[in-house]
Amino acid sequence: MSETLGRVERPAADLFHSRRKLFLVFLVFTHDSAPQEYQQRCDRYWRQVCEQLTNLESKAGTATHIYHESVYEKGDAGLALIEKTHRFSHNLAKERCANGAILEAMEDRDLAAELTDWERFMLMGFASSKVRELVGDLYTQALKRHNEHVVSQIDATLGSGEAGILFIREGHGLQFPQDIEVFSVVPPALDELHRWLRDQSRQDHKGEEVDHKTGEASGSDDGPEVEEVE
Repeated sequence: MSETLGRVERPAADLFHSRRKLFLVFLVFTHDSAPQEYQQRCDRYWRQVCEQLTNLESKAGTATHIYHESVYEKGDAGLALIEKTHRFSHNLAKERCANGAILEAMEDRDLAAELTDWERFMLMGFASSKVRELVGDLYTQALKRHNEHVVSQIDATLGSGEAGILFIREGHGLQFPQDIEVFSVVPPALDELHRWLRDQSRQDHKGEEVDHKTGEASGSDDGPEVEEVE
């Protein structure tokens, strides 16, 4: 039995040939030290993304513009930036650029750097509620400017009747122009990956509870000390 590749946010993609189209691919990250089960699910996700993108392009139009999160350079220079951190999306983008698509400079470098700095501050935590609110407000303002810039870049480069691919994280918060039809590429493997991550989180939480209880029990043990042997 053939595997269902996924769902499309908009029905009947072939009805939109005359309109601007944007195919959203959500970035899934992995690294060499990740568990094998996670890496296998990432591999499956990107295989299905490739198949679903091919299916979408055959119906709604071949993507002639590529947009990628964190990329502030155009063409080969932008591809080099993607290659450093996003192996899977780099392969998909490189293949389409080799066939005539253009990798656009979607980000403003200074805006992206500012947003990253505010995110770092927020991850560190705060002792003062006043500082937390101040940093939160500045982060929100930077995020708004960043998102507006990204959308304006897509709007300025995606021509009438053209299709583009946007590689971006889930929960991006971007608001696209109404004349752009947005298709979310959501293959079954993405749900499988989410379930696996939730299961791992629950197992880790249970493990922490067990360690906490064991620690309390061992702390009350008045038995003999055990000497470590090197």
